[in-house]
Amino acid sequence: MFKFLQQVGDYAKETVQAAKYIGQGLSVTFDHMQRRPITVQYPYEKLIPSERYRGRIHFEFDKCISCEVCVRVCPINLPVVDWEFNRETKKKKLNHYSIDFGVCIFCGNCVEYCPTNCLSMTEEYELAAYDRHELNYDNVALGRLPYKVTQDPMVTPLREFAYLPKGVMSSHDLPPNSQRAGKRPEEIVEESEASTKQS
Repeated sequence: MFKFLQQVGDYAKETVQAAKYIGQGLSVTFDHMQRRPITVQYPYEKLIPSERYRGRIHFEFDKCISCEVCVRVCPINLPVVDWEFNRETKKKKLNHYSIDFGVCIFCGNCVEYCPTNCLSMTEEYELAAYDRHELNYDNVALGRLPYKVTQDPMVTPLREFAYLPKGVMSSHDLPPNSQRAGKRPEEIVEESEASTKQS
């Protein structure tokens, strides 16, 4: 008789515990049901990348002096620089430059250390290809400027949630010219100059 009562007591405890766990799970579900949807309908809506986003690398052939600093600072020695020495001008002549984005880790070292600023990061992040050899960009492909999300008439550009004004959860309701959250670097410099003039 005592063993039967103990089994009933254990069963009741487990039932109460299960109900508690189900209630905790449902509280999270009901909490999310009250929030507004923040889904981005990808092909038709795209997020605007942040200002310092590290996307596909842009290369300017005319500025390159074939110093190979980008190759030396790259953690995986990725850029391929093909050059020949011109004896008349006593300078290197660049023949070919390529980067394989199937291997690139987008660390940005090549852009940071380039002495002539011939490399720069772009906002382009759509690099998908059916063949991995298509990700090996030569100097012609690297020289193409990317198409900005804000200039594409077929796409609705959406701001990142980090750039939404305080209290706004959906970027669908913002007018296109609305100010983003936070201050731009120029505004911070102007405020610091104004404060130094006053003191």
